[in-house]
Amino acid sequence: MSDTVATLAELAAFPTISAESNEALIRHAAERITEAGGRIHILAGAKPGKFNMLASFGPATGAGIVLSGHSDVVPVAGQDWHSDPFTLTEKDGRLYARGASDMKGFLAAMLTAAGRCDAAKLTRPLHLVFSYDEEIGCVGVRDLLARLRAENFQAQGCIIGEPTEQRVITGHKGKIAGCICCQGRAAHSANPALGCNAIMLASDMLQEMRVVQEELTRGRRDDAYPFPFTSLHAGTIRGGVALNIVPDLCEIEFEIRHLAGEDTDALLARLGAAGRRLAASSDGGAVEVRVTNAYPGVETPRDAAIAQIALVAAGAAQTGKIGFGTEAGLFAEALGMQTVICGPGSIDRAHKADEYVTRDELAACDAFLDRVIATLY
Repeated sequence: MSDTVATLAELAAFPTISAESNEALIRHAAERITEAGGRIHILAGAKPGKFNMLASFGPATGAGIVLSGHSDVVPVAGQDWHSDPFTLTEKDGRLYARGASDMKGFLAAMLTAAGRCDAAKLTRPLHLVFSYDEEIGCVGVRDLLARLRAENFQAQGCIIGEPTEQRVITGHKGKIAGCICCQGRAAHSANPALGCNAIMLASDMLQEMRVVQEELTRGRRDDAYPFPFTSLHAGTIRGGVALNIVPDLCEIEFEIRHLAGEDTDALLARLGAAGRRLAASSDGGAVEVRVTNAYPGVETPRDAAIAQIALVAAGAAQTGKIGFGTEAGLFAEALGMQTVICGPGSIDRAHKADEYVTRDELAACDAFLDRVIATLY
């Protein structure tokens, strides 16, 4: 157990904020894995200084199990930390550091579990995946998954170690992020008829979004989620340069958090049609709906092999669903791999000052991973 805490201290010391390189952490983890007898494949990402890593133990073939986590963390700027966020600090059994819950605690447990396993006795392989840039929209792992798909990579299933308080999670919503870009025509506010007000056009689009959301709440639902419907949300709005200028541009950042099986193409098409209709009724305006990022949700059957392995290893009887997104759906989509989410810590502590994981939570994760790996002997 102390080995996992010490390993977490090592990983936390790497300030792998998404805007920065994760190379030093990946090289450090690769050394640990090589010492434990693992095989390393490091793949340079699409951005300079960014890397994914796949490590494997045991035989080179067979339907093994993937343990996966992201190496990046969110920024600490502007947060009121009571200790150095990149130095693991213990107080009353709590281990404070940026990423302690989300999700370097699981990465540390992955490394120590691999070190404890007897690779020579594994009859099926154990794979560890370290990804980058998950925190900015599950971006980085796509490079690795495309490579694995091209190589026809196979595994029985995958466990993503996001902080779930060690509950076995089989579902979360997908996400689409985008911009509703409203174009108008600038003019002096003393004679607004010479212009086309982009902010007013955006306000009409917001009303359309409200109508769509009301319809969604009368449609498909999944009561496993706190908000049981697909949601359409406006997060930011930017427009105008001065009070006395008719604004010629206004942008709404929006997101859709959708249930499994939701026809998101139809939702986007509806927003696009509304934009064209409103633009046509304006005096020369235009509306464009752009998707800037998207990742799929996940819906793994409770009777899937990896779900059953995880439930037994966790000593649990029930699976659950979570409101936040993970890389799980990308594994399922790219590789056809059944995936669950289960890891130490709580998402309620993530992305804020004094993020922590407890010793007891890491100990529970150690035991969980030992039981998962035991199925590979």
